[in-house]
Amino acid sequence: MSGLQQKIAQTVAVLEQAVREFSPVTFANSLGAEDMVLTDLIAKYRSGIDMFSLDTGRLPQETYDLMQKVRDKYSVPLHVYCPDASQVEAYVAIHGVNGFYVSVENRKACCHVRKVEPLKRALAGKKAWITGMRREQAVTRGSLEVSSFDADHGLQKFNPLLDWSNAEVWEYIKANDVPYNALHDQFYPSIGCAPCTRAITPGEDIRAGRWWWEDPQNKECGLHVGKSSALKFTAAK
Repeated sequence: MSGLQQKIAQTVAVLEQAVREFSPVTFANSLGAEDMVLTDLIAKYRSGIDMFSLDTGRLPQETYDLMQKVRDKYSVPLHVYCPDASQVEAYVAIHGVNGFYVSVENRKACCHVRKVEPLKRALAGKKAWITGMRREQAVTRGSLEVSSFDADHGLQKFNPLLDWSNAEVWEYIKANDVPYNALHDQFYPSIGCAPCTRAITPGEDIRAGRWWWEDPQNKECGLHVGKSSALKFTAAK
C-alpha cells in the first residue's frame, strides 16, 4: 500500500468512527483543496455525513463557481449558510464596508458576523463536525488533534487530514479528478474572503496570503480556535 493509500484508509477510518460514535455528523466545507479531498471521500465512502459551507457575502467568484460544481458533481447536498443581514448592516454602519483593515479587533468582529454566527446555526443539533485542517498549514494549528472535544461548540471535532502533506492533497485531487478552486492555479494556496486573500510568492508560507497585514499568531477567523481569539461584534444600542 502506497503512502497516499495509507492516508486515505486512515481518513476513511476516522470518518467511519465519527459516524459510528457521534451521529449526526456534519462536514464544514470551506471549498479549499483539503476540503475538496474530504468532499470526494465523503461522497464515496460516508453518505451518512452531511455537508455545509459558509457564504460570507464576500467570497471570490471562483469560490462560487466551485460551489456550483460541488452541487452538480456530488450526491451529498451542500447546505449554504449566510450571515444575518441585520448584523452585517450594523457592522458596516459602524466600521465601514472595509473596516476590517483598520485593526485585528475589527477584522475578527467581521469574521464573527460573517462566519462564526452562521457556523453556530450550521452546527445546531449535531454531535460532531469535520474539518479539513492540517498541521502544516499554520503555526496556530500545530497542536491540533485528529479527534477532540470542541468545548466552544459542545460537540466532538474531527480533523481527518491533519497529517496529510500539501503534496498528498494535490496528488489525491489530480488522481481522482476532483474539482478545485481556479485561484489555486494563480498562487492562492489558502482562500477565504476576496478582500482578505491575496496570491503568495515562491517561498512564502502557504497561509501568507490570508490577512497578510497581521501577525501570523493572530491569523485565525474564530471558527477553529478558542473563544478568546474571536471577538464578538455587538451593535451599539
